[in-house]
Amino acid sequence: MRALILAFYLPALMVTLGQGLLVPILPLYVADFGISYLLIGLVLAGEGIGTLIADVPTGMIQRRFGDKQVMMMGMLIKAVSIGLLFFASSIWVVLLLRLITGFGRSMYTVSAHVYITNHVDLGQRGKAISMYGGTFRLGGFIGPALGGLLAGMVGMRATFLAIALVTAIGFVLVAAFTHGKKNTRHKSADDGHGLHIAAVLQQHKRILASAGTAQVFGQMIRAGRTVIIPLFAADALGLAVDQIGLIISLSVAVDFSLFMVAGWLMDRYGRKFAIVPCFGIQALGMALVPFAASFGGLLFAATLIGIGNGLGSGSMMTLGSDLSPAGSRGEFLGVWRLIGDLGHTGAPLVVGVVADVLLLSSAIWVIAGSGLLAASIFTFLVPETLQRKPPLAPA
Repeated sequence: MRALILAFYLPALMVTLGQGLLVPILPLYVADFGISYLLIGLVLAGEGIGTLIADVPTGMIQRRFGDKQVMMMGMLIKAVSIGLLFFASSIWVVLLLRLITGFGRSMYTVSAHVYITNHVDLGQRGKAISMYGGTFRLGGFIGPALGGLLAGMVGMRATFLAIALVTAIGFVLVAAFTHGKKNTRHKSADDGHGLHIAAVLQQHKRILASAGTAQVFGQMIRAGRTVIIPLFAADALGLAVDQIGLIISLSVAVDFSLFMVAGWLMDRYGRKFAIVPCFGIQALGMALVPFAASFGGLLFAATLIGIGNGLGSGSMMTLGSDLSPAGSRGEFLGVWRLIGDLGHTGAPLVVGVVADVLLLSSAIWVIAGSGLLAASIFTFLVPETLQRKPPLAPA
């Protein structure tokens, strides 16, 4: 675990800090182009769409080139494409850059997921991956408030250059401290026994159908909150960008404080003891957003959402790691992340479509319902994956 700090956790923090800087400014930056909610949702989903396109190919690429190399490529692509937003002159250029950022995100996240799965045993996996999730929360805590302040002082476009620099620091850390092989193929794969994508889907179709469907709905509420809270705060409450950043950061602070609790729950009692409350509590918090009439009311709802999300820190990655076959881990996790990214990408589109056709409050109810569906499916249809070996009987 200590060896992973410089090689894995600190670079991950740089990536997620950059992502956190984007949260309060990207929806407002896109809205400044004077476009509809539908097109705002499409552009905000652009990174997710690029990720969807790249997830499965990345699972195969990392087998050939290795975890370290693919993580570095992903970070470099993210840094350059985010930095170029500073120069974007039309919404279509922004959309293209967000798609390219999605390619980089997929390359980083899939290879990082394989890396941590291969380096940590089953009994410590919940703790290790929840710590990885904790880096997301820490970056998300620091990032939005800092992003809001930077945007208020120097403008939203200049903030993109800061995000590119932070991501580039993560690239340098991986290059310097992460030890990886250029070719990480398992011997079984070279012998023809490794599972290809079609075989992975066939062999694991039942669990992918149940757990995968639940993950889609769960990731929808996780992604939906990053779109709904800034838009509701600005459009319904008229809050300033620095106030929006503060709400998001305080919510993430609560979220971040629970990542060790999430890992302890998953390794001690089972994965579902963290997963089910995670999405149930988020659904409740999201349902309270339309009733918020002030800064304090929205902060309360966002904090409740943060509590729920914190209890599920790293839970989807841990579940995917538990389910992944050793012989074709990259391919399976590429598919697993593709499924989750469908929900992550779909949330901004759902918000945009429903808000344009009906109202923003209607979109909020839809996202809240997705969290409730996720909690229900995980409760009744997904088996527990933490299976401990029984102790040996005394001689």
